[in-house]
Amino acid sequence: MRLRPPRLIADDARVRAGLDRLRRELEVPDAFPAEAEAAADRAAATPPSALPPFASAPPRVDRTDVELVTVDPEGSTDLDQALSVTARDGGFRVSYAIADLAQFVAPDGPLDAEVHRRGVTHYAPDGRRPLHPDPIGTAAASLLPDGARPAVLWTIDLDPTGIPTATAVERAIVRSRRQLSYEQAQQLIEAGDGSPALSALRAVGEARLALERERGGISLTHPQQEVVAADGGYELRYAAPLPVEDWNAQISLLCGIEAARIMLAGGSGLLRTLPAPEPAALERLRRSAAALGVDWPSGRSYPEFVRALDPATAVGGALLTQCARTLRGAGYTAFDGTPPADPGHAAIAAPYAHVTAPIRRLCDRVANEALLAHAAGRPVPGWVGAALAPASEAMAAAGRRAGALERGAIDLVEALLLADRVGERFTGVVVDVDDRGALVQLRDPAIQGRTTGDGLTLGSEIQVTVREADPERRVVRFAA
Repeated sequence: MRLRPPRLIADDARVRAGLDRLRRELEVPDAFPAEAEAAADRAAATPPSALPPFASAPPRVDRTDVELVTVDPEGSTDLDQALSVTARDGGFRVSYAIADLAQFVAPDGPLDAEVHRRGVTHYAPDGRRPLHPDPIGTAAASLLPDGARPAVLWTIDLDPTGIPTATAVERAIVRSRRQLSYEQAQQLIEAGDGSPALSALRAVGEARLALERERGGISLTHPQQEVVAADGGYELRYAAPLPVEDWNAQISLLCGIEAARIMLAGGSGLLRTLPAPEPAALERLRRSAAALGVDWPSGRSYPEFVRALDPATAVGGALLTQCARTLRGAGYTAFDGTPPADPGHAAIAAPYAHVTAPIRRLCDRVANEALLAHAAGRPVPGWVGAALAPASEAMAAAGRRAGALERGAIDLVEALLLADRVGERFTGVVVDVDDRGALVQLRDPAIQGRTTGDGLTLGSEIQVTVREADPERRVVRFAA
């Protein structure tokens, strides 16, 4: 009988102290300036039907009759989206409400300046540093099921294969009926007795996934390493997404693709772009596949190869880790007058825009203002055109900081979990090999570390000894 190794849990106080140090190093914003807080309080008290003079669309329409629900991680309070996906006239109708932050953030005001400084909500295992003060982000703007909210409402009709046949986007008043976690939504859909708003989410999600495959899009489904609270401390685990998360993501991608189409036709906007993988990166991946005995026929495309990998196997997991590293260089491309020469997003295989998470991302608020103006046939307000490039620059800086915070938090907990285990041996799998040595993924706990030595081949299972685990430097090293 093989017994499961004991759980390794990092002490809560040491994790919090380490995360505080990491946030200081990265200069993650903490408290809001007093003038930004005051502006948020004033905006939060504004009735949801009121439209500020700087908005780029006609007055709101009442869509509280549309039955919407939210689907988010358990415990979320900053709810950007509410949806309804139903069968209609031989096809489907998608209603997707997005929190309308232009209702609350005046351009060039003190809150706008602070939002540009932050760029995004920064998440860590012990909490978040929000993009907007809580009176807005978790109350007045959040699509909670406790009353009417201002929203940017998408209504997209699809044919039976998931292709849009009609798209409308407008400012509206909406009301969410219910707040669901991913787990609750999955259970309701599988039981077949969920909210009518979810009745066709599976069908549309799977249809859109099929279209993604047809156009050459790439969805990397390897489990994600994450830090979770456990028994007064924190532990590491790998979590694979539920199917409903993929279906839900396809609705967001659908709106992002439609938003990019509208902005490109209108001549101004803010796109999320990603170049195609470099030939050298693909050649390295081909060599890795060959070394692992994985067939990659010359006629099989890169997206087809990725979809054929099994993340549950050591070989598939190692190759998917490398696949993720071929998709580098994502950024934001602002344009006003002349569309970019290459507006595409390689992983989505289409032009794409971030417009569905404005509570947590600055760029979505600005992009939505350009989008709404184009959809209404109105000129884009001057402040929107002037804000596109600064928003792009702020997002680039915030993305680097948020990525460093996420990776640093994992590195910290990895080092804390093994700080008292130096000299012990663990079983691991080589998931990457480069000029710095090998990256080894332990079987249990879910920790990665580097090692050097001869005969370290991609995908091989090896025994390693913990050589170093330094929480101060957030470093873990193994000896093969």
